[in-house]
Amino acid sequence: MLLVNCLQAQTLGGNTVFNFLRLPNTPQLSALGGINVSAPSNDIGLAANNPALLTPAMHTQMNAAFNAFYDGISSSNLSLGYHHRQLNTTFLWGLNYLNYGDIQQTDPSGNLLGNFRPVDWTMQLSASRKYLERWQYGMALKFIHSGYGLYKASGLAADVGVAYSDTANSFSASVLAKNMGTQLKRYEGTDPADLPFDLQAGITKRLQNSPFGFSVTLHHLHQFDLAYNDTVFNNANGYSNSGSKFSFDNIFRHVVLAGNIYLGDKVELAFGYNYLRRKELNIGNAGNGLTGFSMGVSLVLNKLQVRYARSQYQNNTAYNQFGLNLSLNQYFGLGKWGEKIGW
Repeated sequence: MLLVNCLQAQTLGGNTVFNFLRLPNTPQLSALGGINVSAPSNDIGLAANNPALLTPAMHTQMNAAFNAFYDGISSSNLSLGYHHRQLNTTFLWGLNYLNYGDIQQTDPSGNLLGNFRPVDWTMQLSASRKYLERWQYGMALKFIHSGYGLYKASGLAADVGVAYSDTANSFSASVLAKNMGTQLKRYEGTDPADLPFDLQAGITKRLQNSPFGFSVTLHHLHQFDLAYNDTVFNNANGYSNSGSKFSFDNIFRHVVLAGNIYLGDKVELAFGYNYLRRKELNIGNAGNGLTGFSMGVSLVLNKLQVRYARSQYQNNTAYNQFGLNLSLNQYFGLGKWGEKIGW
C-alpha cells in the first residue's frame, strides 16, 4: 500500500533521469526483446531484472555479462545469488557498470581542458521468497550513481515483482513494478526529475510435447500513449502527427513478443520483437530491415551456461552481448540447495 504513493509520483514520459536503467543487462533478456518478466529460467541474470524470478536453485550462481554498444561504449554486469536456508529466502547482489569511454572536456569557448570518463553504475540487493506452491514474490533495492565529469547525481530505487508458475502446464506469469524511487543528489544546476518507472506484466507458455515456447510482455501499463509527438519536426519532415488516441499502433507499442526453441536440454534458441523500439528508430522512408528484432543462443550445462544475444537497433546497426553463468557450488563444494527449475 505504501508503494502506491510512489507510483503516483512517477513521470509518465520524457523527462526522467538514469535512463540507462532501461537497458537489458543480460543476454537472455536482450534476446527476448529487451523486456520480459515471466520466462522461467535458471539464469540469475533474468532474476536481476525481476526479483520474483529469483529461486533457491540459483544458490551460489554467478552471472557475468558484457555488452558492446557503439563507439567504445561498453556495459558490464555481475550478479551473485545466495540462498539462506534458515530465512527461507534467496538473495542476489548485483552490479551494473556502463562506461562511455574518454571524452574531451572543453570550456564554453571550445578550449580543450583535457579528457574525462563519464560512467553510470547501479548496485542492487534483491530478496525473494516462495508463497504456497506456485507463487514467488521478491523485491530489489538499487543505489544509482551517475558521474559526467563535474556533474554527478545519485538515486535510490526499488523493484517489486510477483510471479506465478504452473510447471505441470508449462505456464508462468508475472507482474513487475520497476524503478520506483527518487534522486538523492541532482546534477548541478538541474531541476528534480523522476526515475524511469515502468509497470510490466507478462505470460510465458510452452506448447505441450513440443520444443516451442512463447512469451507476451506488456510494458508501460501506467501510460497509454507512448508515441513521441514533435509536431514541428513532423510537419517539417512529412511525418504524420499523432495524439493520445485509441489505435492499434498505441496498443502494440506496449507489446514485446518473444519465443524459444529448446533443442534438447542443453541448447536454447531465443528471439524477440520489440514494436516500440522499431517505431522509435524508424528512419522515415528508408529501409528499416530487422530493427526491433533480436535473437540469441544459449548452451546450458550442469556447471556452466554460455549465452549470446544480438539486438538490432537500426537497419545496419546491432550490438552483441555475451554472458557466462557459473555454478560456484559445483566448483568449490559450497553445497547445493534447491532443485533444478525450468522446462
